[in-house]
Amino acid sequence: MAKDVKKCIFAGTFDPPTLGHKAVIEQCLTLFDEVVVALMVNPSKTPCFTVEQRKEMLALTVNDPRVFVVTAEGTVTDLVVREQACCYVRGIRNGTDLDYENANFYASKKLSEDLLAVYLPCPQHLLHVSSSMVRNSLKFGTPIDEYVTKEVKEYIEKVLKSK
Repeated sequence: MAKDVKKCIFAGTFDPPTLGHKAVIEQCLTLFDEVVVALMVNPSKTPCFTVEQRKEMLALTVNDPRVFVVTAEGTVTDLVVREQACCYVRGIRNGTDLDYENANFYASKKLSEDLLAVYLPCPQHLLHVSSSMVRNSLKFGTPIDEYVTKEVKEYIEKVLKSK
């Protein structure tokens, strides 16, 4: 990576990726040269979709040659170092998100003094969007159009039909 290339990490479970995730990635593309979207494998979570399915949905969510989807385990701090990124990015919808992200940031900062976090506010029209809202909608058979891209919706429909 060239010294002047600014690369960030945007990490999450993305179960599934939402319009909110897409908005954060698009905001990152205005600030950074490259965005590493890290699909984190968290052993304490039982996702609805497989790692491969989530990777495919992320690829459908944002199609830009400056976005790289990777799978990662461990800490975001390790990932930032491994990817030679300047920072990690978090989307913030509300005060609860901010409190949660700050707690994680200060815990991570103990692992690496140089760690830098960038918090991006969610667009107002997407404040209600979350992966858990998508999963709840799927559980109760209600529409998911306002939460995910058209491509992700179609992908999810295919996955559910094949079960």
